[in-house]
Amino acid sequence: MSSSYNRIILCGTVGRDAELRATPKGTQTLSTSIAVDDRRKKDDRGKAGTEWYRITIWGRQAETLAQYLTKGKTILVDGRLSIQTWQDRNGKDRYTPEVDVDQVTLLGGPREDRGGREEPRAAAAYDDSPAAAPLDDSDIPFSVVLPLLAVLGGMFC
Repeated sequence: MSSSYNRIILCGTVGRDAELRATPKGTQTLSTSIAVDDRRKKDDRGKAGTEWYRITIWGRQAETLAQYLTKGKTILVDGRLSIQTWQDRNGKDRYTPEVDVDQVTLLGGPREDRGGREEPRAAAAYDDSPAAAPLDDSDIPFSVVLPLLAVLGGMFC
């Protein structure tokens, strides 16, 4: 018996407003594409390369997320990867990575969410009080830490 595992987690930017559709049997699907920067691949100007993935969300989650997945939003998706093969106008084989999404985490939005401009960040206040003793985090359960890591991870993608 062979075993296999297909799981992909991506953090990227929604490339176009998501489209909500229904299958012939009535199941709702939501599809869009996301751009994921690859800092290892840089162009001649030093800008990170971008990989595009088509994503599909199914069922109630599709209905719920339809209004939120708009161009420019930053999301984290967890799902299964497949590669679709197709031919372009010249008959050349092309490949599109597609993700059947199991879970979506909304991480942020485009500047339009803030009235089209960046909001100024408050200056950090200086605190001259002594630092607290370091916490012993050996007993922190992962159920508390993992959601925090997912949010913090969104700050870096």
